Formats: sequence, structure tokens, C-alpha cells
Amino acid sequence: MKKLIFTPCILFLSIFSHFSLAETEGVTSSFLRLTQSANNLSESTPSLDKGIPGVIYKPLNPESKSKIAIFVMHAAADYLSFTPCTELAKRGYTVLCANNNTQDYDQKILAVKSGVQYLRNLEGVEKIVLFGHSGGSGLMSAYQNIAENGLKACQNKNIIFPCSDELSNLSPADGLMLIDPNWGDATMMLLSIDPAVIDENNGLKLDPSLNLFDEHNGFNKKGAHYSKSFIRRYQHAQAIRYNKILKFALSREQKIKQGKGLYQDDEPLIIPGGDSQVLDNKLYPQDVSLMSHTIKPWPLIHPDESEENTLIHSVRPPMNLEGSLTGQMHQSTASTTILNYLKNFAIRVNDNFSYDETSIHGVDWSSNYSTSAGNVKGISVPLLTMGMTGSWEYLSVETIYQNAKSSDKKIAFVDGANHLFQTCTQCEKSKGQYGDTANTLFNYIDKWISFPGRFDKESITFKH
Repeated sequence: MKKLIFTPCILFLSIFSHFSLAETEGVTSSFLRLTQSANNLSESTPSLDKGIPGVIYKPLNPESKSKIAIFVMHAAADYLSFTPCTELAKRGYTVLCANNNTQDYDQKILAVKSGVQYLRNLEGVEKIVLFGHSGGSGLMSAYQNIAENGLKACQNKNIIFPCSDELSNLSPADGLMLIDPNWGDATMMLLSIDPAVIDENNGLKLDPSLNLFDEHNGFNKKGAHYSKSFIRRYQHAQAIRYNKILKFALSREQKIKQGKGLYQDDEPLIIPGGDSQVLDNKLYPQDVSLMSHTIKPWPLIHPDESEENTLIHSVRPPMNLEGSLTGQMHQSTASTTILNYLKNFAIRVNDNFSYDETSIHGVDWSSNYSTSAGNVKGISVPLLTMGMTGSWEYLSVETIYQNAKSSDKKIAFVDGANHLFQTCTQCEKSKGQYGDTANTLFNYIDKWISFPGRFDKESITFKH
């Protein structure tokens, strides 16, 4: 496998001079810039200098709820004005929404550390709850797991590529919310990787027998219905290609350590058809029979905020039906480095890898510390995990909940909400069927956070 010229993948770019915060009644907001030192903080004009851009949201008339701070951050996306920022502040909480600006996963975790340090020193704040959404779920759960358990959480023998010693002495939060979490950065690459790629240096040489957009394989422009044999063959080929890339990356990492690499510190790695953004997700967006319902009944929240204990079915429509994007470098190629790949995307996958209507099989969730389903095994603080039935990420919630160690854990699903918490109007059989799902969601979260005594316990001393 040859290396090609590396084109950096810029994960975050925000031009603050053109950025404005939407005004929300009853909420104040101000920009800030976080640094690794909790005392080195700017709350004036935001800049593109070193530091982590953030916005602090506060209720205009703070009451008891404002003593609880919610920290919202994604692993890559711009969340400075994401829906939870204002919705939770409207309900009385102090909310910090921040971005990270790096590909290095350990540095992303250190960005979370900066936010937690800031909130610990913010006047009036007594408790901190982390809010992880989508790819932010792996990040926030990784931080909390390492904060509670020390470096053994990310340097044990089961981890494929251990974390750096920089992640020692993290201050744990008091609670964790994983809201429509995905399966973790590593698993999302596995699920999205195109097994049809024949040549790792070429996104145009594809195996037609693994073309999921071929009608002979079960594709239909209105929604695919793949045969079980094609699904099994496709998933098996995904695992083979994924493990081939992982083996290559591990071999190059050894060469770098031995001083025999292409560079002293790292090497570029380009993976055709390896990106894991929404448009690059494969098989289950096209065929909605996959990842379509939970194994067990769980609470389903209806528009009137009543709860029904039932099997949770996805109501999402088929997506990503326009054809293969693997031949488009900027849309479908994962442009990273050997070391960043190993930190972010290396997870242990066995020969039995598959997924069906209800779950994923053959993945070792604890072999990479960017995966919530593995991280929650070490987390003791109160945990809320929720899925949105108008998306496909929702199914990870069941696995996360079942793996969770916390004695105070809650699972629930919002009927008809999409991945960004808004009403999935394409999912509705009648107009207004699902109501205002964002309002339903954040009312539920509010009740969970404000439940008497939830965070009143004495701070736990975690033994590292």
C-alpha cells in the first residue's frame, strides 16, 4: 500500500468576524477562548489565535438550576450555536458550547479538560454535566472514563493504540449525557468504508460485485432491499478491507518508531471511500430494514411527553440514494495520518463482524477509547442516553445502556426526531404527527437533570 500526497482535512474553521449568535429570549451569551490553563481565559473579542473557541450561555435571571453547568462539544463539528446551547440555557442552566481545532484525539480530550477547568472556576457553578452528541459522545465519554479511572482506561493491553501520558489527572464531571450518540469514530469508519475499492491508491477502481447501487444487488432509488447473502458478503468485505488498513497502519507506526518512516514524527494516510460523514454512510441508510429496531422494549417519548414502554422502531426514510461517492476525493476520502488513524479509527474487528435489524456484532468496543459503548463500562456518574427514532444513530443507545456501569442510568427515545433533534417531517405520515421534538427532548433532559438529589451526593474520589 503506497502513500499519496497528503491533503490536510480541516475539521474546523469558523470565521468569527462573520459569526453572530442568534438572540434567544431570557438567555445571555458571550464569546470566550479557552486555553490549557484555567486562569488564562479571554472573554472579549474571539480570535483565531491558539486556544479553543467557545460561547457561554446563561439564563438572564439565574436561579438554582444555573448552578449546574452543561458542557457541549463535538469531536469535529462547529457547536458554538448548536440547539442544546440555547435550549438548556432557556431552561435555567449554565451552558458552555465549545469547539476543538485538531485531528489528534488526545488533544481533543485535552480541549474537554480546558472546558471542565473553566467551568470548575466559574462563579456560581457547583456541578458539571457533559453533553455528547453524535461524534461528541465518544469524546465526552472518553474524557469521563479516563478522568474516573486514570491512564489505565486508555493504556491497557486491550487498547490497540494507547493514549499519551498527557491525559493524566483529568478532573471528572458530575454527570454524562449521550444524546443520539453514534457508534464511535472508529466504528463509523468501519461502517462507512467502501469494500468495493480494489486499489488503495485509487478511488475509481471498484469491484462491481460489491456495488450497493446496483439493482442486481437489491438497490432501488426509492429504497434498497438487499438480500441477506449480499449483506453478509458486503459486511465481510468491509471487515477484510478495514483490517488490512489497520495492519498497514500498525506496520508503518513501527517503522516510524524505528526511524525508518517517511518522516520523523508521522506519515500521511489516504483512504479512498473511507470518510464517515453522513453522506458516506453505507448499506443501512439505503436499506432501512437494517438497524431498524431495538432488541428490548424501552421508554418511547410521544409529542405529549407521555412515555410508552415498547420496542423502538426507526421511522427514518431511505437516504444516500444518489450513487457512489467513492470516486470523489473531497467528499469520500479519509485524509489523515498514521498516528491519527490509530488514535481515532483503530478498533478490533473479528471475522464475525456484521450488523442486522437490531445490533452490531463482532466489534470489541473496548479496543479504542473513542467508543462510548466501551467507555461507559468504566463510568460511575449518572448517565442519560437517548436516541432519536428519525435517524440511524439511535440504535447505539441500547448497546451503550446495556454496557453502562453507572447505578444511576436512564435510557429513552424521542419519537420522530432526527439526528439534530428537530422533527423529521419526512418521517411523518400526517402533518404534525411528531410535534416539536426538540421541545420534547429538552423538556425530558431538564426533568432528568433537575431530579432532586441526582447530583447532590458527595463528590466521588476516583482511585487511579
